[in-house]
Amino acid sequence: SHTNFGMPRRTAAGTDYNRMNLLMAVLEKKAGMQLSGCDAYLNIAGGLKVNEPALDLGIVMAIISSFRNRPINDNTICFGEVGLSGEVRAVSMAEQRVLEAKKLGFEVCILPEASRLGLHDIEGIKLIGIKNVKDAIDYLK
Repeated sequence: SHTNFGMPRRTAAGTDYNRMNLLMAVLEKKAGMQLSGCDAYLNIAGGLKVNEPALDLGIVMAIISSFRNRPINDNTICFGEVGLSGEVRAVSMAEQRVLEAKKLGFEVCILPEASRLGLHDIEGIKLIGIKNVKDAIDYLK
């Protein structure tokens, strides 16, 4: 949300505060989103602490979703590492992650395109490959 003060407030509970700021900077630089005047609050539910790079795409999608006021469907999951140039990198154990998501009832999985290409189609879950943060923004239009 847009800040009411000169300096935006940022908080991250359950993950690295600096990583959240870095991902917001990537969105500003590579996707043209004006986030420097926005407050940002990130909370990993359930009191979990997560420091895995695969969380990056989820954080980016949540920021885009909130900024654009376009909610992500409840049946959608996403994972992937986001690099400084805005690219979405493959993560380890992609197939296991997708299969577990399917077991948990998710119907759509947004994942790095490089990981999607290495997977066969899995019945019951739609796989959407993302190459960079601009693809993520396009998905949420």
